[in-house]
Amino acid sequence: MDAWEEGLPGKPCFSVQQPRLCWWLSPFFLTCAVYFLLWIPQDRPSWVGALVKCLPVVCLVVSLQTVRWGRGYRALLQGALLCSAVGDACLIWPDAFLYGVAAFTAAHLLYLWAFGLAPLRPGLLLPIALVSGPYYGALLLHLPAGMVPALAAYSLVLAAMLWRGLAGGGSVRWGALLFTLSDMLLAWDTFVQPLPHARLLVMTTYYAAQLLITLSAFPSPRLKTS
Repeated sequence: MDAWEEGLPGKPCFSVQQPRLCWWLSPFFLTCAVYFLLWIPQDRPSWVGALVKCLPVVCLVVSLQTVRWGRGYRALLQGALLCSAVGDACLIWPDAFLYGVAAFTAAHLLYLWAFGLAPLRPGLLLPIALVSGPYYGALLLHLPAGMVPALAAYSLVLAAMLWRGLAGGGSVRWGALLFTLSDMLLAWDTFVQPLPHARLLVMTTYYAAQLLITLSAFPSPRLKTS
């Protein structure tokens, strides 16, 4: 097997651009540091707060422009990240919460498209259902009636994204898991019961999830097998 052959999403092949990866991702880490250092209060929504919150994800969109293989996959990830940035901004304002849900639903649909249906691995659906079913069942009992349809639809799309992420393996697997964990923590803290250090946990797992999914588009070393 040729050590330079093209890989699959989540398991790409070696490239001479590999040493530049840290350079292109440095704006993401810098803007994450700015977000956590400024720690803009949640009770004072502003466009400055929205910008600081969205910048790390926008930086990931820009970093993907350096990827030269799998451009269709790259474009889908960029679309999902841009939808996520819109969702991040909307969640700053309580009145725009459902718009944020819609934006993140679109993001997960794009991730679903990117991850594809191979390998199918239907056996993953049972453990996902056993965990997410009771959780979202309990969560829906605490939601205002007007939010139930939108969040029920979102939970199904999120579960589907988790399924395809786990099936794909690699960094996508961990990204999908962390994204789901971040959403679960956010929803529980918002609608059921305040959690200690909720914002720190939600945003740390969220940024890590987006980074890990983004990394699936970048080349990584592969051992030569022949």
